Order: sequence, then structure tokens, then C-alpha cells
Amino acid sequence: MQELWKLLTSPRHLMVFESAARLGSFTLAAHELNVQQPAVSAAIKQMETTLGVALFNRQHRKVSLTVAGLRLFSDTERVFDQLLVSAQAVKQRTNTDYVTLNASSAFNFYWMMPRLAQLRENHPGIDLRLQTSDREPDIDAENISLAVRHGNGNWVGCESVLIAEEEIYPVTSPLALASAINLKTLPSLVHQRLIHLEEPIRERPTWQQWFKHFDVKIETAPGGLRLNDYALVLQAAIAGQGFAFGWRHLTDPLVANGTLGAKSEWAWKTGLGFYLVWSKNRPLSGDAVLTRDWISSQC
Repeated sequence: MQELWKLLTSPRHLMVFESAARLGSFTLAAHELNVQQPAVSAAIKQMETTLGVALFNRQHRKVSLTVAGLRLFSDTERVFDQLLVSAQAVKQRTNTDYVTLNASSAFNFYWMMPRLAQLRENHPGIDLRLQTSDREPDIDAENISLAVRHGNGNWVGCESVLIAEEEIYPVTSPLALASAINLKTLPSLVHQRLIHLEEPIRERPTWQQWFKHFDVKIETAPGGLRLNDYALVLQAAIAGQGFAFGWRHLTDPLVANGTLGAKSEWAWKTGLGFYLVWSKNRPLSGDAVLTRDWISSQC
């Protein structure tokens, strides 16, 4: 580090250089840094003297970077951007004024969104931020208050409470269900157009597993539409594009209001569930505790 500042004279001079190079003007850099223009010129001149090379081409009322200046600015800009990201992340970790709930897009859209008004009515002071992801993030490393996970309820370093047991039945649009020919027995579903959920990271049950549970033997996975997000799967089912998995805790309201048709009598209980989890390693904020308890009460 000492060698670095021998070459660049001081951290302050590096900030002056970055500002002047980015703005293309010593005057604008002085305004941004709240100093006089001669101070900017002197800092740049000192850096050039120490490095033994010109960093700027001086022209009337404007400056431009030399080849050497461009090289230094490229690396300086990248490092400053990385420092900004790191500083923002550190600041976010110390901010406990809001509650983050990490879940799939489908859970946030179909389970949380219809209930948000009630949460706000019960706890108007809570600043809840819904976060969606296609993976299971590290809730400690990413400073996540609460998360929804699929599994058996046991995760290292986490506490959990059951939101819903995993129960799956076929759903489609009411019109598609009414017009399905010869759909009187469960095995006949093999011949219908099926919608497959193929998430890139999360492991989810498949149609083959569903048929196997009911002792329906199929040699290969049935054809049909394949999507990588469950919210899209449900939209395709609502649009009548085929039969999809309906996870009961998400689709029961859609069946009840007529948005979806269902064969709910063909339900498969997998033995797993969807859980609300939080870290064992750090205490929840007061608002996070209220949010956790409120979600639990909805289950």
C-alpha cells in the first residue's frame, strides 16, 4: 500500500483524478469535489510528476485523457465501482428498519400479495420488502430477515415454521377442464397436454413422480409445455394451455373464485412442506418478529 501511494501521492489525488477523467473537465471536477479549480490542477500535476507521464491533454476550456490516463482511469473506475457496491452492501447490513422476505415469484404473487393489505392494516409501521429469487440464498450472508423454503423443515443454522404441507393436484382453466375428453380416470391424464415446471436450481416434483405415486406407469415424461418459473406455469394453466401442478396453498383460492379448474380429488401429499425460515445466528428485529408471527397466523 505504501508503494501505491508513493506512485499516486495520496488517496485524495486519486479521487480528484477519477472525477476529472470522468467529467472531462478540471472545473467540473472542482465543483463536484467542492474545491477550487487550481487545487484540482495541482493534484493532477503532482500525480503526473510522480508517475513521470502526462495523464491529460490540456486544451482550451477542456481536457482529454492521454493513453496513459485512459489506462489508469479504466482501472480506477472499476475499483471505485466495486468500492461503491461494497459500501452499499455494508450499509444495508446495518439497516434494520425494514423486513426482507425472500421467496419464489409465485409465492410472493399468489400468497403474499393478496394478504398485504391485511398485514398493513394490522401492522402499518412495518416496511416489508418482497424479494424473489430462483435459488435458496444464504440468509446470513445476504442479510435476509425471512425466507420461504421447500423441504422437511430442517436447515443448518435456521429456525423454521410450517406454512403449508406440500399437496399437489392437477389444475387448468375451467373451460379446458370442461372440454377435456375422456378425463374420467386418473391415468387418462397422461394423454392430456401437460405443463412442466423445470426450475434451473430448485428441485421440484415432476409429472413422472406424480403418476408413479398413483401407480400409473409411464415410460417417458409426457410431452407438453416446459417453463422455468411457477408463476408462468400458473398463467399458462389459467390461459388453458394444459394441465399444471396446483400446489394447494397457492391454488385453492384460484379454484374457489373460478380462475382455475381442478381435479383436487387427485391430490398427492409428498410428505414435504413449505416453511418460513430465519437465522439462528442473529436475532430478528421487532418488525421481523411481528411479520413472522403474522405469516404464521395466516397458516
